Amino acid sequence: MAGAPQRREDQPLRTVLHPKTADAVKRHLGLETVGEVLEYFPRRYLPRGELTRFSDLVLGQEVSIISRILSVSTRRLHTRRGSIAEVTVTDQLAPAENDASKGQGNFAPRLDGLAGVGLPVPDAEPIGDTMTLSFFNAWTASKDLAVGDHVMFSGKVNEYRGQLTLTNPHYAVLEDPAPGDASGDADVATAPLPVYPATAKFTTDRIASVVGRVLDTIDLALLEDPVPDDLRTEHHLMSLPDALEAVHRPRDEDEPHQAMRYFRYREALVLQTLLARRSAVLDAQKTRAFPPRDAGLRERFDQTLPFRLTDGQRRVGDEIADDIALEKPMNRLLQGDVGSGKTLVALRAMLQVADVGGQSAMLAPTEVLASQHYRSVLKTLGPIAEEVGVVVLTSSMTAGAKRQALLDIASGGAGIVIGTHALLGDDVAFAELGLVVVDEQHRFGVRQRHSLTAKDGGPVHRLVMTATPIPRSVAMTVFGDLAVSVLNEMPAGRQDVSTHVVSLAEHPTWETRLWERAREEIDAGHQVFVVVPTIGEDAPEPGLTEGDGGQETQLQSVEGMVRKLSGLPVLSGIRLGSVHGRMDGADKADVMNRMAAGSVDLLVATTVIEVGVDVPNASLMIIMDADRLGISTLHQLRGRIGRGELEGVCLLVTGQDHDGPSMPRLQAVASTRDGFELSTLDLEQRREGDILGDNQSGRRSTLKNLSVLRHVKTIEQARDDAWRLVDREPDLSGHPSLLRAVQDAGEQSTTEYLYRG
Repeated sequence: MAGAPQRREDQPLRTVLHPKTADAVKRHLGLETVGEVLEYFPRRYLPRGELTRFSDLVLGQEVSIISRILSVSTRRLHTRRGSIAEVTVTDQLAPAENDASKGQGNFAPRLDGLAGVGLPVPDAEPIGDTMTLSFFNAWTASKDLAVGDHVMFSGKVNEYRGQLTLTNPHYAVLEDPAPGDASGDADVATAPLPVYPATAKFTTDRIASVVGRVLDTIDLALLEDPVPDDLRTEHHLMSLPDALEAVHRPRDEDEPHQAMRYFRYREALVLQTLLARRSAVLDAQKTRAFPPRDAGLRERFDQTLPFRLTDGQRRVGDEIADDIALEKPMNRLLQGDVGSGKTLVALRAMLQVADVGGQSAMLAPTEVLASQHYRSVLKTLGPIAEEVGVVVLTSSMTAGAKRQALLDIASGGAGIVIGTHALLGDDVAFAELGLVVVDEQHRFGVRQRHSLTAKDGGPVHRLVMTATPIPRSVAMTVFGDLAVSVLNEMPAGRQDVSTHVVSLAEHPTWETRLWERAREEIDAGHQVFVVVPTIGEDAPEPGLTEGDGGQETQLQSVEGMVRKLSGLPVLSGIRLGSVHGRMDGADKADVMNRMAAGSVDLLVATTVIEVGVDVPNASLMIIMDADRLGISTLHQLRGRIGRGELEGVCLLVTGQDHDGPSMPRLQAVASTRDGFELSTLDLEQRREGDILGDNQSGRRSTLKNLSVLRHVKTIEQARDDAWRLVDREPDLSGHPSLLRAVQDAGEQSTTEYLYRG
């Protein structure tokens, strides 16, 4: 709003901090406003009265520890000018000190007279581990640090002469209350110490100092609180000022927990209100209704099916049929495990639209998948296909074929249009678009999916599908404004796929057996997939996960694997093919068509085959470097086999041994085919931002304090509250602070994650 007064939280840091300090905060932490600093929360808290166990430290880890100083000594450097201070610290209190410090928060009194001379505290032999820290700014360290001090050290754990140490760590001496102090400052001894996400040059104590100055300078009562007073009272939440004080300067260990209850609920309420308002806008719109027609195309199609629909397919089909029979635009998410029959459900809905003269568009993320859908729909519909009119539109089509497809779409002759992003072009004009089906919806942005509209620019019915099962808690948060349908049954004819982990670290000779096994399947008339994580030595497939434990290894590639397999006598004479994400669309489609037709025996591929590829004759999949792929990807890949009458075998090949960091993930995939169970485990093991689209967008996840798995009750409560608020007052005019927060969230491009699976 023009002329609107600046909110306190938007106030530049330079107005409350020294300009040099504000510039340093921006440079090292990326924070520029008062609100950004106040919302920069500690990642954990250290109990001031407890020392950090050295046995918990990990080499290479950035840490903040609290320890007690046993000795401080200095010596001259032999190889260069200057001196070094060596500070020996312990991670436990001595028995004598425990007795002497009763009533003092387990702090020993400072023995300043012993500082810098290297003498231990009398009668205080350490009962825990010790560590020697080295400081090359010897004069400063020996002046600041004294025997008996409790100090927070921050730095990177490294190793010297076989012992863990910190070299030149940043330090902050923790003040102890004076014995018998009754002023109230003794609370400092038990107050938790916040540890912030820090950098080497801007440490946690510097951040705490900056936050403290902002807290002391700003009138927190003037900050905008999106949570309405009645909801805060109803849920027994702190106020925003109290929550900020409690999270940054807690007086006891319970205060940060209470503060985070407020911040999590606030975040959930803003997101759920955004979704509720978006849904209310959709509910208020109108589109054309497509009621079912007796003896129409859909009914005739059902009668020709050579199998019985599952109960789930019928239930979900009825939900969709009821939705598109109304003038209210359908916005429904259809999720189902690999092979659960989502495409058939969507096809029946498209036939219902065609029965009343409408058109449907199916948007697929790749030309391979679009071409496969096209062939599958033609085959499934049989003679009905000519009545409906089915066309495909992709970027790689010849000019003549594309011109004819566009003509069929514009004239209404095409009742079902299947295509890639080419469907979103300005030259595509539908005669009567009624339904948009988006397959593998996470591959498309919000604006892309909503660019397909009715002829008058109005909304159409939308069905978005995903083969990545989504836990209910995620669906509530990510797809809160969509109706959700779940297919959790497998159609008849789907075969079992047995999955096994193959550790080449423990059994190197098994690699030979892999290719013998592949030959056996090929000789039996079957086909084989070999999946590798990279295209070439310098060209990883997009979406490859980071290696576990920071290990640098040479990964298997398409180019390398093709060379290797071509030279193996055991595979002599086989028809070998390859496909990856950087191939031309037409070339990819050609390879996959030949694989589907049975003219390729063994296909080496990257994860480009993860989605939608249908080769019923494929019975074996060998996934090399499986530890470099996530649970969801492994599950999707496995779904490419066992699709016909043949049982499948999936081999997860890894160079890790049984103690490897990825082994629990691989064993989990091998132990179950329940996609919902695996998706929950995937979410637990990975950053939630990845699940919600963080990797795809390249930005930090919008979810800051909320976990969609751990805070389900908070999400449910916020959702109920948001819908009540929007039902009573759609414009939120009585809650301007909440409205502003919702508008801010809606304007951020990162909210596209709300529509990703």
